[in-house]
Formats: sequence, C-alpha cells, structure tokens
Amino acid sequence: SHQARARAERRQQRRRKGREKTRLSKYYRTYTDDEKIKIEAEIHRIVTTRDQKFTNFVEFKQYKLIYRRYAGLFFTLCVDVNDNELVYFESIHLFVELLDQFFGNVCELDLVFNFNKVYMILDEFFLAGEVQETSKQTILHRVQDLDKLE
Repeated sequence: SHQARARAERRQQRRRKGREKTRLSKYYRTYTDDEKIKIEAEIHRIVTTRDQKFTNFVEFKQYKLIYRRYAGLFFTLCVDVNDNELVYFESIHLFVELLDQFFGNVCELDLVFNFNKVYMILDEFFLAGEVQETSKQTILHRVQDLDKLE
C-alpha cells in the first residue's frame, strides 16, 4: 500500500541520514563551519553515489578527491590536482592499517569514542596536508609514547 511504502521510504532516509556523518575531518585551509558542512555533504554525495566500476579519483572543484571504502566507512582526501593520486590512495590504506594496529581491528566506534587518538595518529602521519612519515612502526611508537602521557 501507499502508506507502507511511504513509511519504508522514511525509515530508509533516516538510516541513510545517520550514515552520512563525518567521523573525522581535518582542514589545511580556513573555512567557516557552514562551508565545512556544505563541503562534507557534497563530498559525501559524490563519493557514496559513485559507481564502483569507476576509479577512486574524482575531480572536485579545483581539487581532486581520492577515496577508499572499508566496510561502511569512506576515507577521502581532497588534494591538489597535480598531486600524485597513487601516493595518496596508498596513504589512505596506510592510515587504516595504522588505525587497525593501534585499536586492534578498528571499527567506526573507535573513531567516534577515541577521536583524540585518531587525530593523534593523523597528526603523526600528515603535516600541513603532506605525508610526513610512512613508517608504521615509527608512527605507532610516537603515538604510543604520546598516549602514555595522557
């Protein structure tokens, strides 16, 4: 019936809306909160609706989005058009491996409830938007040392 379809559609919209949440974001340029909300919504729409048969690189304004999907989470970087896609594509994978090793099989709840530690890992990995360190062991040792200080 029409009512049952409408209820199912509303349930699906609520579920979708809950999944749209940005769990982690770091900007290396200044934006207002409203601009950030708009940017994140637009990126989410582009990345999550993109057909899987296409590459994980897509032009976005004067930049390039590079993303990877792990289970239900999308990890997306916005980089300059001239940056090497494969370096950043692999950087996403290295970041997820770091999270996995630090948390022991990372899940979305780790990102939500330990966001300060996730940012700590991110800050040891990237500096001013550029890859700073690629050694997992070096990054994990630094983060574990910082974690002991808390």
